[in-house]
Amino acid sequence: MNLYHCQIDIHNDAKALAFAEAVDLWMEYLKGRKAIKSWRLLRRKLNLASDDHRDFLLEIEFENMGQLDQAFRVLGEHDEKVARLYSNVRVLIAHSSIGLYRPYPDPERAERMALI
Repeated sequence: MNLYHCQIDIHNDAKALAFAEAVDLWMEYLKGRKAIKSWRLLRRKLNLASDDHRDFLLEIEFENMGQLDQAFRVLGEHDEKVARLYSNVRVLIAHSSIGLYRPYPDPERAERMALI
């Protein structure tokens, strides 16, 4: 399992519920294409967070790195529906930061691996 972790602030004039609906449509499309395992959108509560934390947290779970690659392949398709769903989310985002996480310790111990 791999977790794509996205911290997001939307534009000041953007509506939070419109953003949540756009994320839902995009993530469910990816899930229907088997490009993601699961996802969840969370919003900061009571403005309780440090300055390093953004208003929204989107967590996207992948079975493996191949599935993550598949999600990027879907995004790269020259398809009108994909472009519209992605754009409907992206246009509302003012700032974002991302990270890719895995359970730890894990059996692969990836930091000990090298191809050369």
